[in-house]
Amino acid sequence: MENMKRMVNQIAYTRRRDFSNLPPLQRSLTPFLSFASSLYRFILSVRHQLYHLGFFQKHRLQVPVVSVGNLTWGGNGKTPMVEFIALCFTEAGFSPLILTRGYAGGDEAKMLQRHLLRTPAKIGVGANRAVTAAWFFKRYGYTNPRSSGHGVDISFNSDKIGAVILDDGMQHWSLERDLEILMVNGMMPWGNGHLIPLGPLREPLTAIRRADVVVVHHADMVSDRDLKDLVLMMQEVKENLPIYFTRLAPTHFFKVKNCYSKLPLKVVCGMVVLCVSAIGFANAFIQVIAKIGPIYVDQLDFSDHHLFQAKDTVMIRDRLRKLQDEFGTKPIVVVTEKDYDRDPKFLKELAPFEVLVLCSQLHIMPSVVHTQKNFKKLLKQILKINSE
Repeated sequence: MENMKRMVNQIAYTRRRDFSNLPPLQRSLTPFLSFASSLYRFILSVRHQLYHLGFFQKHRLQVPVVSVGNLTWGGNGKTPMVEFIALCFTEAGFSPLILTRGYAGGDEAKMLQRHLLRTPAKIGVGANRAVTAAWFFKRYGYTNPRSSGHGVDISFNSDKIGAVILDDGMQHWSLERDLEILMVNGMMPWGNGHLIPLGPLREPLTAIRRADVVVVHHADMVSDRDLKDLVLMMQEVKENLPIYFTRLAPTHFFKVKNCYSKLPLKVVCGMVVLCVSAIGFANAFIQVIAKIGPIYVDQLDFSDHHLFQAKDTVMIRDRLRKLQDEFGTKPIVVVTEKDYDRDPKFLKELAPFEVLVLCSQLHIMPSVVHTQKNFKKLLKQILKINSE
């Protein structure tokens, strides 16, 4: 199954005119994937029509809703953005509720819980977001700045829920939202441009019209020309679309045996590093580690949300021994926080090799108009907060 996922992922990020260069087995898969994509497009169109005609009901929650979503699978920075927004709301004196599906073991929800532990933010996990929200509203109560008709002073503070952040909400059409934020992976925005499973698109690119704001993630790893082309392409779909740029800035490491430890980034300088990851877009992770200064960086990539098994331990250990024989020094393993939160016990089984977890923070990169200050102001407007 893991090999099949790898092959499909490679096809999804190969331009159609280059399909002939794929290995024979992958080329043989493309007709079936193409048919499945056509079927997916038809189902998506029918679903749209059913919502448009009112056969499926849309729910309006009692508080403002900010949706953070994407148009492609994985690696778009949704989780760091959700955390960023949650911290903005808590700093403003509001208790946000994050609604997440908790896909494949809930690694993203676990990471958010760890990061937001000492804040009033709450995390609701469940496929039915409306039902999950209702349970939290009943337990904690809610306060709705929309209903007052007046700005809310930012000194206000309450455990009552004041806003909802809809994680991975772009395709969750059953909930109304006040702000639609579309996350885009700047390093590889649309893959081959086809719908899943032939390509990585969850919706056609015309869905950009539904976005109120676009955030291009990993923008620091993209050339100015490519960023400009990407911006122009999206603004052709929706004119005057506000577009922000973000990056993940590494802050420190912690030891997998002690998540409260805090090691400086320079701890990997001059070391042999094996990056092990099961995330949506591993290339950005590898580039960040390489820039810190190890003497050599190797990588083992698994499909997004992969649940590690015993055979994976054997594979990782074999790679580590080869690196040790080649360089004459004991290598270390570096993983992302999502991989740690998915299965910390598995990573501890790699002893005596040391495993470090990279911690990062999302930063909004300043541009002429769209700065971090403006982004926070936009969020405050959703809550009708007096920012001055």
